[in-house]
Amino acid sequence: MKIGRYEILDEIGQGAMGTVYRARDPLIERTVAIKTVSIAQLQQEGADAEARFLREAQSAGRLSHPNIVTIYDVGEADGLAYIAMEYLHGATLRDLMHKRPMPLDLALETVTQMAEALAFAHEHGVIHRDIKPSNVVVTGQRGRIKLTDFGIAHLVNSDHTQTGQMLGSPRYMSPEQAMGREIDGRSDIFSLGAVLYEMITGKYAFDGDSLTTILYRVINEAPAAASSLRPQLPAGLASLLTRMLDKNPSIRPDARALVYALHALAPAVPQVPAPPPSNRISRLLPVIAFGTPFGVFLLVGVGIIVIEHFLASPQQIAPAPTVPGTNMTQDSASRPDADAPTDLQDSAAPAESARPAPDTTVASDAYLAGLDKKQVELRIKRTELLLQYTKQHPDVVQVDRQLEQLRIERRRYLRQRQKNQ
Repeated sequence: MKIGRYEILDEIGQGAMGTVYRARDPLIERTVAIKTVSIAQLQQEGADAEARFLREAQSAGRLSHPNIVTIYDVGEADGLAYIAMEYLHGATLRDLMHKRPMPLDLALETVTQMAEALAFAHEHGVIHRDIKPSNVVVTGQRGRIKLTDFGIAHLVNSDHTQTGQMLGSPRYMSPEQAMGREIDGRSDIFSLGAVLYEMITGKYAFDGDSLTTILYRVINEAPAAASSLRPQLPAGLASLLTRMLDKNPSIRPDARALVYALHALAPAVPQVPAPPPSNRISRLLPVIAFGTPFGVFLLVGVGIIVIEHFLASPQQIAPAPTVPGTNMTQDSASRPDADAPTDLQDSAAPAESARPAPDTTVASDAYLAGLDKKQVELRIKRTELLLQYTKQHPDVVQVDRQLEQLRIERRRYLRQRQKNQ
């Protein structure tokens, strides 16, 4: 499946605009996210809705800021208008909030990055119009905030849109937007205030069991004071939040003034200590750092000992004297496996010397010699692999399994031969 030149990889989800896909741009081998909306649906919004969609998407595409998702391309194909944009790895703010209060320092850092993105956009003549947690993506290990859907989501949030699709946005609409009046950047500030209120208190600023109730409260009612739900809230932050949620747009700060105010509040917000490591990795780092070299040297030493021991041939080891009355000799060099019976024990027990040893002709047995030779080869190979790739290499695991099979076969063979004698 293709949309324009983009090869669709899979569906990410459904949004108010339509379907969102993960796709590949074959021209530059880049993964992108493609948001689509039916052209027929746009045309229901008005005669110029299609042109406004493309125009505003192009305006958003000119925004280049670390906290704003990058738009690569805008176009139409197969009855769809689409926007190809940066594919983000991360979770939305909605996913992370879980309807409970966030740490104050984290909430302040998040809203500050959002305000910086809005300040940049407003200074370039672009209004977002749909600030809400699901349009905020948290990416990377340091929690970089990315705002998505600049200037375009409102095009499918009109009277023709189904009520079920609108319920995500009305809680964050400004009063002037809910009443269908002309809006400017201060509408985004109200919406941002509603998001901040939810981050701080864990509750919606404006809620209800129907769209009508929510919109009525947005237009006419002030939310419960955030300080009443979170008593330790700094007074400066509570006052700023109240101004952001004022029904009168002229009382709200503009985005750039909001950024300055938020930065000024940072020292007054208590810092939440990092949680203790759940898997003790941090505590183990010094041990790993100092223990790894020691382990490598130990591994090398063990490998050398193994190689030297098992490369020694029976001819290089002096034969043990024959015990009178017996037919036994020491052949431990040809039997490296510890599970094999030892002739030393038999020769040290004259009272049992008349009993034939179960392993009297081990050195001359071709099958057993073959097993021992294969053991030596595999141990050498295992040591070489350990030195080159470490224990985690899958080849080492296979060699270990083969060694274990050889040990089992050796014991089985010796037991069977003992029974036959």
